[in-house]
Amino acid sequence: MRTGTGKSPPVHPIRLGTLGSASTLPDVRRIAGIVLAVLLVGGVVAAVVAGRDNGDTSTATKTVRAMIGSEKAEFFADPDVVKALAAKGYAVQAETSGSWAMEGLDLKGYDLAFPSSQAPADELAAKYKARQPLPVPFYSPLVVVAHRGAAEVLADNGLAVLDKNRGTLKMGAYLDAAERDRTWQQLKGAEKYGELTGTLYIATTDPETSNSGALYLATASYVAAGGKVAASAADVDRTAPLMRKLVSVQGAQQSSTDAAFRDFVSGAGNPLVLVYESQVAALLHDKQSFDDLTVLYPDTTANSDHTVVPLTDNGRAFGELLSSDPVLRELAVRHGFRPQGATAEFTKATAPHAAYLNQKLTGIRQAPVPTSEVLDEMARRARG
Repeated sequence: MRTGTGKSPPVHPIRLGTLGSASTLPDVRRIAGIVLAVLLVGGVVAAVVAGRDNGDTSTATKTVRAMIGSEKAEFFADPDVVKALAAKGYAVQAETSGSWAMEGLDLKGYDLAFPSSQAPADELAAKYKARQPLPVPFYSPLVVVAHRGAAEVLADNGLAVLDKNRGTLKMGAYLDAAERDRTWQQLKGAEKYGELTGTLYIATTDPETSNSGALYLATASYVAAGGKVAASAADVDRTAPLMRKLVSVQGAQQSSTDAAFRDFVSGAGNPLVLVYESQVAALLHDKQSFDDLTVLYPDTTANSDHTVVPLTDNGRAFGELLSSDPVLRELAVRHGFRPQGATAEFTKATAPHAAYLNQKLTGIRQAPVPTSEVLDEMARRARG
């Protein structure tokens, strides 16, 4: 069971009033991001209320209460999403939490939980006896964002291959460097960049409470084990020293990829940061370009399958609507998510940013994710 400290984080409601039209969406996202960043520090659970409080004139007939991963907060706060849901008869009252922390919360009275991947969703489904199959409206692969100088140094030392503002991170070579405690100073060309000092590592979120951090360990252990998914305590034992090293070198870890990504964009923090592709795609939708940004797709990575766990019939109908409604699918793409079942929607929408995004995930292998029980033990061992 993933409960972090064992205490359920407090809920602090935020009322988001009328946020404006679609033309002001970039400013809205920046404002919402700042508010959420303040509230998410320390594992705080923020509440986002969308629907009638948004000033929408539509008559929403059903209010859905949802516990969602924080990376989807801006999607549900988007006034266009609010409008599209209201047109289908829904208003949403959403609260955010780390995906793995959801199991430690009391979800009585909620219509659905909406974590960021299949493993915590399966754990919640078992706990609340949710009927299978679970709706999976959209997904996002994990990527590593790097400043251009750092990406070029990795490429010059055989750790990555670059193509314009995107590239491929060689996970085997990177894990070998991590195993040997390689520093930036030991890599040729790093001396040109003053910020490239200290141990080479990818900054990730806390794997005990955050989905992206847990999936990072799942991927790293899979590659380190020669392409074998961990399925037992013995499998965890074999890669535990390396997993511990990948985490301990980071010191304090963020609890949310939102905070980590904002730090990266602002120029602070580590030169290599693990985030969701959806965060990058949404940024590019707003800014159109980001000259210093390079997006590295690990040659072996894990998809974050945003999975709805219906707790009521209302919650299941809502999850199925997110999966099937064309307008909501289009809005999900606007926020950087890849809708399930059709690649054409994402490819078309992100065509202006093809220099940054591997739209068809060419050459990228998906790592199978261990069961929640195994992944929980792996995270616990990695954190020490």
